[in-house]
Amino acid sequence: MDPVYIARHPAAAWRRLEDEVIVISASDSSLFTLNEVAAEIWECADGRTPLAEIVAHHIVTRYGVGFDEAYRDARELVEQLAGKGILIVSGEPITGGDGR
Repeated sequence: MDPVYIARHPAAAWRRLEDEVIVISASDSSLFTLNEVAAEIWECADGRTPLAEIVAHHIVTRYGVGFDEAYRDARELVEQLAGKGILIVSGEPITGGDGR
């Protein structure tokens, strides 16, 4: 499995509201609501931590799901968010990742 790194796009504004995260794209003012699992991945998206590590340490342990299924779902999610322009996906660590 090739490493995948993710970072929140610097032009995306976000806030946690209880179990969800609300993200606003600065490029077109689109609003996205991320559920509890997606919010966990979003908050860990610092550009330095591989997605597999995020899934293993935050999703599998917290939600009691198998790694393969959780990783597959996480990959799909990050590709969707990247397609919306609010997440950056790379095969190498992302310099300047938003570690907020």
